[in-house]
Amino acid sequence: MEKVPMTAEGLKRLEVELMRLKTEERPAIIKAIAEAREHGDLSENAEYHAARERQSFTEGRVMELEDILSRADVIDPKTLSGSVVRFGATVMLADEDTDEESLFQIVGSHEADVESGRLSVTSPLAKALIGKSLGDSVEVNTPRGTKSYEVVDVQYK
Repeated sequence: MEKVPMTAEGLKRLEVELMRLKTEERPAIIKAIAEAREHGDLSENAEYHAARERQSFTEGRVMELEDILSRADVIDPKTLSGSVVRFGATVMLADEDTDEESLFQIVGSHEADVESGRLSVTSPLAKALIGKSLGDSVEVNTPRGTKSYEVVDVQYK
């Protein structure tokens, strides 16, 4: 089985979601199904079908989370150091065309959120950054064309 790299924060977030699904969502769905059954004919009962669909989605997500958590390889960025970009690094990039700076942390694919500056290790930009050092130039193909960045800072925090 392939390990799934993630930070401790990402692991905690997935564990919280799994616990919420099991302790809150499941009981609410069971209650909704029971109430819908009381309305009679199930073949034409939209509430029943909606509750069953919600149950199917929730159970699928529970199975997915349990699988991810069982294969989790937690990496603590605080234990890493150096100027080479690896998983967990917080990287400051400067756009070589506009000098605009961006800050990203390279995290597992299940905890990525570009709006929060959390970049999936499987993203094209993260793949291009892995192994680069402070001062290196990186070219990345984007939907808008090729972009060039310079690695301005690498931290592990």
